[in-house]
Order: sequence, then C-alpha cells, then structure tokens
Amino acid sequence: MRIPLKFSIHNKLRKLLMMPFLLAALHHGAGAETFIWSNRDLAASQAFSMASSMSEEELLGQVFMIGFRGPGADPEILSWIREKHIGGVKVFGWNGEDLEALAGAAGTMQQTAVESGQGIPLFIATDQEGGWVRHVKGRTSITPGNMGIAAGGLPYDAYTTGKLIGAELRALGINMNFAPTVDVYVNPEAHVIGPRAFSSDPVTVGVMSQAFYHGMRSEGIISTAKHFPGHGNADQDSHGFLPIINDDLDTVMERDLLPYQMLIPEGLPAIMTGHLAFPAITGDTTPASLSEKLIRDLLRKRLGFQGIVITDDLRMNGAQYGGESIPQAAEAALRAGNDMIMISLDSRLHQQVWNHLSRVLKNDPAFKDILLKAATRILSVKEEYLNRPWSVPLKPDISSLRQAIPADSDYLFQQACRALTSISAVGLPLDSSDRILLAGQLGGFFREGQKRFPNADVFDFSYNPFYSAPPGAAAGILRRAEKYDRIVFLLATPGSTEVLKEIVRKSAGLKERLVIISVLTPVYLFEMDWIRTALAAYGTGDESFAAAFAALAGDFIPHGKLPVSELTFTE
Repeated sequence: MRIPLKFSIHNKLRKLLMMPFLLAALHHGAGAETFIWSNRDLAASQAFSMASSMSEEELLGQVFMIGFRGPGADPEILSWIREKHIGGVKVFGWNGEDLEALAGAAGTMQQTAVESGQGIPLFIATDQEGGWVRHVKGRTSITPGNMGIAAGGLPYDAYTTGKLIGAELRALGINMNFAPTVDVYVNPEAHVIGPRAFSSDPVTVGVMSQAFYHGMRSEGIISTAKHFPGHGNADQDSHGFLPIINDDLDTVMERDLLPYQMLIPEGLPAIMTGHLAFPAITGDTTPASLSEKLIRDLLRKRLGFQGIVITDDLRMNGAQYGGESIPQAAEAALRAGNDMIMISLDSRLHQQVWNHLSRVLKNDPAFKDILLKAATRILSVKEEYLNRPWSVPLKPDISSLRQAIPADSDYLFQQACRALTSISAVGLPLDSSDRILLAGQLGGFFREGQKRFPNADVFDFSYNPFYSAPPGAAAGILRRAEKYDRIVFLLATPGSTEVLKEIVRKSAGLKERLVIISVLTPVYLFEMDWIRTALAAYGTGDESFAAAFAALAGDFIPHGKLPVSELTFTE
C-alpha cells in the first residue's frame, strides 16, 4: 500500500538550502582528498580514445562484473581476467570472512589485470553498506547502520561512517562499494530494505547519502547509489520475486528520485538498477534493470546522469520476469542502457552469457556501439578513480591489516548513543537489584546485556525462520517468566515480532515487565500500542547493544529521533 509522507514543502526547502553549508562543514578539516572535477572531461576523452582502440572481445569484457568462489583468487577468475579482460569482480559474503586471504586475492587479481591486454585495472566491488548488509565480514566494523545515522540526525555521522567503511575497504584493495542505499523507506513490508534505508523522508535520505558518498570518496572509493529507481515501496524481495510498484512518475520523481537528484550534481560515479517493475511509468512489467524508458529516458536524459549504470545481480529472480534466460536478460540490460552486468556465480553461467553476447555482437553492428559507449563510461570512471596518487592501492599491504581493521570502536559507540531512540521510557532506569531475563537472538545482545547486568539470565531463540515465530520460543519464555522482575526482549525480525505478540496474547500481565530493545527497523513497534518500555537501537554491533543497555541502566537519556513515519502494515 502507498504510505503518505509526513513532511512539509517548507521543511523540504529549508533542508535543501542548508546543503551547501552542511557539505562545506563536512569538508572543512576533514582531511578529505580534493578531487579535480575539471579533469572529468579529459578523462572521458582519454577513455573514448582507449575504448575505440579495443577489440570487440575487449569491449565485451569490460561490461562484465562477475563473482568468484574464493576466498583466494581461484584459477577460474584469473582466467577470465587474463583472457577476457573483464571490467570488474564482485566480492560476496562467501569471499569475505578471511581478510588476509581477500586482500591477497585482490592484489593477485589486479596484478593479473594490469599484466594482461591493455593493462586496465579492475573494479573490485562489494556491498558494505554499514549496519545490516556487510559482505566483507571478519574483523570489519559493524556500524549502527543508515537508519541509526538518520536517527542521530548528523550528516557528520554519515560522512564519518562512509569514510570509516571506505578506509577498511581501501586497506583490502576494494575500490568500489555498492552504497549508499538511497531507497526511501515508505512501505513497512519492504523487509529486504528496512534498516538499510536512512529514512522515510526523501530529503533526509538525500542529505545523508550525499555525506556518506563524500566520506567514501575521501578514501578513493567509487560509490554506487542503489536501487534505482527505488525499492522502498516494494512489498516483495527482488531476490525471489519481481516486485510490482504501482507509483506514478510524479510520485517517484518527488520521493524516490529526489536523493538521486541531490547526488548526481555532486559527481556520483555509479548507480545500480533494481529488479523492480513500475507499470504506471513504463506501461508494462519490465524490470527497471531492463527498461530503456527508465534508464535511457529517465536516468540518462531527464536526470542527466553520465556515470556508470550497473545491474543488480542477474541471477536474482526479479531479473527473469518473463521467463527470459540469464543470457537474454544480460542482452536486454545492455540494450536498455546499463553499462555493466553483474552475475554472481558460476563460471559455467558466465560462459553462457559470454557466448550469447558474442553471437549478438557478431550479428548486430549496432550492439558494438552500445558496448563502445558503455566501455567509454567504464574507462572514464577508472581513469578518474584508479589512476591517481590517492587511488586505492592495486596491491594491498597485508601486513598492515591488523592496524587498519577494525576501525575506531569508540566512535561507533558514540554514534550508537546518538542514534538510540526512546519510544517509551516507563520504568527506566532498571534497578540493579531486579531479576532480569534477556530473551533474544543475537550474540551481542547477550554479551553486552550481561556486562551491564551480570546476574541476568538468558533465553536464546533462533533467528530463523525470519518471517515467523521460531517453534517453542514463546513457550520457553513463558515457562521462565514468573521468576523475573523484568524481561528484556530483543525485537529484530518479523519472527521475533510474532514471538512477542504470542507472549502477550497468552499472558497479558507480562506487559508491565517487558522492556523492548528494537534493532534493525523499528516499524514492528508500530503494531504494538501496548508497549510501556522500548528503545530503538537500529544497529546489531556490540556498540549499539552497549549503548542500549547503558541507557537502560540510566547512564544517559536517549535523544535520537525516529527516522521513519508511523507506517501502516497491510492487513
């Protein structure tokens, strides 16, 4: 269902007018590299010259961004780099546990690229959004996330988070990040977006996204805003389905595309298209990722974006809306105006796509012009970002990783305290003599809870199933409840929401003793008007839980503000 926005035009204009001052403040004394935007036309000219000298196979290679099995650089990916001169490699979660191995793989892949063909470095990309989505794991920082940043209200935190994430990626040799997420979160059923969004207010999303982008740019990271035109009003996950969003162009322009309109003039280098259908705009259910109307007409011509456009993973079901094969979807994506096609695994599928596109290139001379334009934009961004003194090193210094990662946990705790939002504070602070049960799903919740309340007992129930109550969870809590003065309950997922509802339905008297810590998205709290004591912490890192328990103990009074309107769930 469509949710009305709750902000005035006056407030919107006031915030927009503040932007030059906000960004000036971010750059002042921040130590950010100064990018020379006057070189962009020169980079484009040089890129066109290089693209024009390429063979058809080299042009085709540049539009490919593919995954690898990892954690090291396996023979298959090195063969693709050496023989097909691909434009980029994507680091997924399965590649990201061993940081030393990942950094070594990045160096090996870049060395292979620069010693092959025309010696063009790779985009090495990942999804390191901060908060919930963090494909490179290991020791990397778990920030409070985008929604936590917006709850704190400071663009400084968005900038610093972007810089912090950028510095960790830089140390690993990763030069491209599929972030910031600029989806405007107006539908509570958009579970796959949720805390990945900054807010339900498009201006807030735009302001925070600008700051986040500048923070990453200061570390030489290529930012990629996503998921164009907007995933925030989708009630399905495009990994498994093709979401249908029945918003008209005026609504999408004013809401979903406002962050893009704020980022593009700032020099945003890349945008990711989403597997989302907008039939009221296009007249059909073609995904945005395959739609010429949305990419060439709206994004390129109307919004004036001249950077790289890259698809979300074409293995996602949302890209195969009409029964097309992945090779056919790849062709459609390039014809629609994408410059790069992303395909996670595996090498057999990569080869099928390559073979299909090679046949198209052989039989359709116009397709070569499409690849030439795409390769020119790709090379222009590579010239701008990968061929400068401040560029991400092609060979990471593995010996320094322990010093570089993780980043400053003191700062993350401070940010988590600024984010913390009091929904209802009846009965706070907790009494140190209270008998406390910690009921929840995440290790950090129990670690930090028992640090603050050492005598607390724990009841740990499964994180899965995500959308429904884990069997036995509610019954287990109810069996233990009578022994405790307070039950501190972690609300993290639709499943834990169902557990909480079942507890209260079977024992209404527990309402008085329940203390809720909400993480990720706080929208599940909107379904429960009976709640007496609740905090929204947003992040799932130890720092976020430490901030929440510090507030429960009375160390400080939370001042964060909910970054989402009271969105209404569909019955």
